Amino acid sequence: MTTVNPYLSFNDNCEEAFNFYKSVFGGEFIQMVRFKDVPSEQAMPEGEGDKIMHVSLPIGQGTILMASDTPEASER
Repeated sequence: MTTVNPYLSFNDNCEEAFNFYKSVFGGEFIQMVRFKDVPSEQAMPEGEGDKIMHVSLPIGQGTILMASDTPEASER
């Protein structure tokens, strides 16, 4: 059986979007990691720490919807 596990990129609204998807599809997040949760040798710009580095939500049999916020330094 073939499955698709989409990975979406957001500009600062990943958590909001995934809370909506959770309300639609039900279930629980498998993982939600913020940038501030991961050690880094580089200084993090103000406000970046609360952005989502990775989130995953099962939305069907064998299908997991995943996403992250795009770090400011990577935008455009």
